[in-house]
Amino acid sequence: MSHSHHTFKHRFFAVASVFAGVTMVSGQAQAHTSEGGFVLLLPTDIYIASGVLAVALTVAMLALVPDTVVGDLFRPVTLWRRHGWVLPKITSLLSSMFLFWLIYIGLEGPRDPLANPMPLVIWTVWWVGLVFLQGLLGDLWRWINPWSGLIWLLRAILGQQPLFRFPRQFGHVLGVFSFLAFVAFLLADTAPSDPARLARAVAIYWGIHFTGIVLFGPRWERRAEGIGMVMRLYAQLAPFGRVSQRNAAGLWGWQILHGRVMPFGMALLSLLVLASGSFDGVNETFWWLAQLGLNPLEFPGRSAVVWQTLGGVAVSNVLLVAVFTGTLWLGLRIGRIKEVGLGRAFCLFAPTVLPIALGYHFAHYFSSFLVEAQYALIAATDPWATGQDFLGLGQVYVTTGFFNSQDSVRVLWLCQAGGVVIGHIVAVLLAHAVAVQHFGSGRAALLSQVPIAIFMICYTFFGLWLLASPRGF
Repeated sequence: MSHSHHTFKHRFFAVASVFAGVTMVSGQAQAHTSEGGFVLLLPTDIYIASGVLAVALTVAMLALVPDTVVGDLFRPVTLWRRHGWVLPKITSLLSSMFLFWLIYIGLEGPRDPLANPMPLVIWTVWWVGLVFLQGLLGDLWRWINPWSGLIWLLRAILGQQPLFRFPRQFGHVLGVFSFLAFVAFLLADTAPSDPARLARAVAIYWGIHFTGIVLFGPRWERRAEGIGMVMRLYAQLAPFGRVSQRNAAGLWGWQILHGRVMPFGMALLSLLVLASGSFDGVNETFWWLAQLGLNPLEFPGRSAVVWQTLGGVAVSNVLLVAVFTGTLWLGLRIGRIKEVGLGRAFCLFAPTVLPIALGYHFAHYFSSFLVEAQYALIAATDPWATGQDFLGLGQVYVTTGFFNSQDSVRVLWLCQAGGVVIGHIVAVLLAHAVAVQHFGSGRAALLSQVPIAIFMICYTFFGLWLLASPRGF
């Protein structure tokens, strides 16, 4: 057995031991998301307490184990040598062609959002499925990025170079606003799943950023195109990445720990991804509708709450950034860390919330994905809703039977709660490893993490309460 294989096996069992201990506690928790009106099988207080306890025990464990143990968990194992293939450019070109077809069928195809491939691919396959796999596995986005292949082809044929230099002083501001515009469309638009409306929005988004990349080059894509920036954040979280010129694998977050410190704009975007995803859940709860003075059983439609939703998105993002920054400031004071300023600490620790964001993304969309993925399969075999069967699937029926059995619903709840709790556990471990790496081992690093640990425990409580809350539209 090679040394690298032995090391990987040792680390695998170390990670498995940590998760096995906390899963024994978190396994008692059960949850739900928006698409079923589930009723918890356990009292809500017990359900929430079990998940919070799992994260709290992880925090307590970190005070007892040597710092080197946590560092070893995030040390990657190098794999085969990485090659600069042209294949991702080819698949990107195919992705562009597929996107153009989606836009066309969105404009000309069936009006039903559950029959037209456009909303099903964008919202179910891409936003729910691909984004999750990007963080769960690795950088899939570079293979299907709908701009890079076409830009590469244009430059190969025409020899065109960028006309302007991207202004460095802009930083990542344009990308942050680009992502927030996407969130605003997703949550506040009156009909984001209308095929034609969505097709026009996607075409405008693609066209704006294609023009930006042509004029300003790759820096536009890295600093101004918000969706790609989010994808790169999740790629940094994923277990598969690279070290120098070799592929590598490790625990989720190892690239954040061992890579370059993120610039402020990307660190800020990490928090905005979490805050926007959390409000996506809050926005559907009876509690939120009650704050708006609405009866959830007589919801007047999205057009009646556009400005309230936009305000909720803004407040959620500002509040989370302010609270997180406050915990960092307090941690630096408690740990008496003077060599690291608040700005650098923000860039170091903000990306550690990405495991939480990914866990919420999975939990929030899991049950609806199980249903809408079936509609996506039907649309794939019959994209014009004319009775065709291009994939030879025969008669396909959409089933929701897994919502009718107590045992299957329990499994769904455990999967959702597990996603939330595991995301928080990885975030706690990652934040502690970052503190040890930059503040040094010992009492100072441990004390500096107390406010962040409390923040993550409280956020676990919030996330599990969110999953357990009754939901309206």
